Amino acid sequence: MAFLAQLWLPIILSAVFVFIVSSIIHMVLPIHKGDCRKIRNEDAVIAALRSNGVEPGEYMFPRADSMKDMCSPEMMEKVKRGPSGWLIVSPAGGFNIGKSLLHWFIYCLIVGVLSAYVGWYSLGAGAKYLAVFRTTGTAAMLAYAVGGIPNSIWKGQSWSTTMKFVFDGVVYALVTAGTFGWLWPHVVGTP
Repeated sequence: MAFLAQLWLPIILSAVFVFIVSSIIHMVLPIHKGDCRKIRNEDAVIAALRSNGVEPGEYMFPRADSMKDMCSPEMMEKVKRGPSGWLIVSPAGGFNIGKSLLHWFIYCLIVGVLSAYVGWYSLGAGAKYLAVFRTTGTAAMLAYAVGGIPNSIWKGQSWSTTMKFVFDGVVYALVTAGTFGWLWPHVVGTP
């Protein structure tokens, strides 16, 4: 845990900087404006979900009850006819932006801690800026940019949407790497 004592400032500042940059990307720039489409006849679909007692959670449709049922003629026909997909249902009352922003900031702190850990135990104090940038940036990129790719592989999220989030993640990783490179301890110490 010695790395936390040495790197607390870049951990916190990288989280703050990423939080600010992500806010700009998502609130000012129109990059993510078309990520989600609206369902036609939305009111009827919502009423159908409500009347069927659909509770908050993640759903797959059509969904087989077992591996054996996945290959049944009935299931194959449902898949063939479509539609198929994933549905995420949130609790009633709407989206809590404050709670989500708090969770996002905590996530940014966690990425900062993990990036610091990888950098500290790979490089130690006194490492050069470029080595710190590459090492902490790679660790941050794994967290920010790569994690959403399985949504396109397994859940059918459009690749264009996924690539926009990968782009965001690369920007966040560069911000994190720059912060760590800038504030990396220059005194030679023992990691």
